[in-house]
Amino acid sequence: MPKYVFVTGGVISSVGKGTIAASLGKMLSVRGANVDFLKIDPYVNVDAGTMNPYVHGEVYVTCDGGETDLDLGWYERFLGTPMSRLNNLTTGQVYLEVISRERHGDYLGQCVQIIPHVTDEIKRRIRAVAERRGADVVIVEIGGTVGDIEGLPFYEAARQMRLEEETLFVHVALVIYHESTRELKTKAFQHSLQELRRIGIQPDVMVARSPTMISADVRRKLALFGTLPIEAVFCSYNVHPVYRLPLVLEEQGLGDYIAEKLGLPNSPNWSSWRRVVELYDKASSPVRIAICGKYAKLEDSYVSIKEAIWHAAVTLGARPQIEFVETEEFEEDPLRLERLRDFDGIIVAPGFGKRGAEGKIMAINYARTRGIPMLGICFGMQLAVAEFARNVLGLEGANSTEIDPNTPYPVIDLLPEQRGLKALGGTMRLGESEVVLLEGSLAHRLYGSKSIKRRHRHRYEVNIEYWDALRSSGMVFSGFTVDGTRIEVIELRDHPFYLVVQYHPEFSSTAERPEESFVGLVEASMRRAYERTKSLTISANPEADYRSA
Repeated sequence: MPKYVFVTGGVISSVGKGTIAASLGKMLSVRGANVDFLKIDPYVNVDAGTMNPYVHGEVYVTCDGGETDLDLGWYERFLGTPMSRLNNLTTGQVYLEVISRERHGDYLGQCVQIIPHVTDEIKRRIRAVAERRGADVVIVEIGGTVGDIEGLPFYEAARQMRLEEETLFVHVALVIYHESTRELKTKAFQHSLQELRRIGIQPDVMVARSPTMISADVRRKLALFGTLPIEAVFCSYNVHPVYRLPLVLEEQGLGDYIAEKLGLPNSPNWSSWRRVVELYDKASSPVRIAICGKYAKLEDSYVSIKEAIWHAAVTLGARPQIEFVETEEFEEDPLRLERLRDFDGIIVAPGFGKRGAEGKIMAINYARTRGIPMLGICFGMQLAVAEFARNVLGLEGANSTEIDPNTPYPVIDLLPEQRGLKALGGTMRLGESEVVLLEGSLAHRLYGSKSIKRRHRHRYEVNIEYWDALRSSGMVFSGFTVDGTRIEVIELRDHPFYLVVQYHPEFSSTAERPEESFVGLVEASMRRAYERTKSLTISANPEADYRSA
């Protein structure tokens, strides 16, 4: 029978439950357990698809087209196991199902209530995750903070499952560092424990989230207030890379403790994962990458892109210096574009809407005309077509109809199947589909294959009426849908590295298998970094350089 590990959080949201849940999965996976995940988000939205990234971070797209919470990305990056829309549960999904059943007459004669109808639906969805792939263990992360009113039905469902299944509860809460007294304070953690007990849940394991490792005295204090042995108290402190966290928790004994409590095999094999962490430790060659986007003020908006850069860089021995650049600043002052000169590579990030779009076009033009390696993703590819049409074809005002419905040159237009749609939620082209690559192209060389499968999330595409004009002016269409009706990849031949893609390569990158387009970008950026360093050395001391030569 499957076992269930519930991960709850206290004191603040974004305390690190996602990476701790992923670490728990890794610890059980290296012991041979078949692990799956469920992220519970108590918001009333059906999914994350209609939310601004500033509200909830990036929207993570699964292979089957789910628009989900970003924590699913951490699960995939740690375990390499594809998630699905079933791995994310929201209040909106639960109530939508319960109300639909009530209207259908499934509860005929009953007064539909939170208990048992809503909690029964939550439990059904949790168990469905276990059934999907025959999981030995399902790790259920309850989003938000214990005590939040919207999370109560989920905590109640978890409490009931304690009576019905083999479960283990892991409570993660912040231990606050008090700057003035230079000590770690546990009172907030204690109050979160009280909230958890108030709804009938006693944790089996506690994880203190803090800037540094907690002392034995702090562990004993938490154990006392948590009614647990000190062996059940662990610490998740700040580490780099985040992929070191499972090893840190393993060294404290968390893997052994949970395996014993759940009666699981306990012969872990960490050799492959240690090699991943060693790559981060050894990487030393600096390379500067700019992520140009419209949500740059919140790094979680582009967390998958940032991690994909690191995955690629460390395999090449590079240590990336990533900066998030808000493209609106280029619109306000075009002179600010010159800051891009100091970067070795540029990523033009995905996004929707008019704000910052012209700034992205300016960044694309800067990268194209100055030979800076560039990777454009989704909206980044569409705006690259608009930039090329304006500045190479001479089509003044060329644009996407998403930004300018009255553009004289709609080089990017709405997908045919999107016309007439009224609803916005879940109606884009979503999920994984096959991309056929042109033999001999840059994309073909990078991927080493004639076809790949990648995830999509868009409503607009390159307008077929402009294909011939774009190609005749130097654009290379190197990737298509299987039926050849849509462009997936575009590149330029006479450029150090110019690759723009309609799909989202960042969602296919994991710690143990970097995505190829990011590897190509970083490799080209390293060449630029080397050439720039060499050029600076020559100009700084030409006589010494001549003698060494």
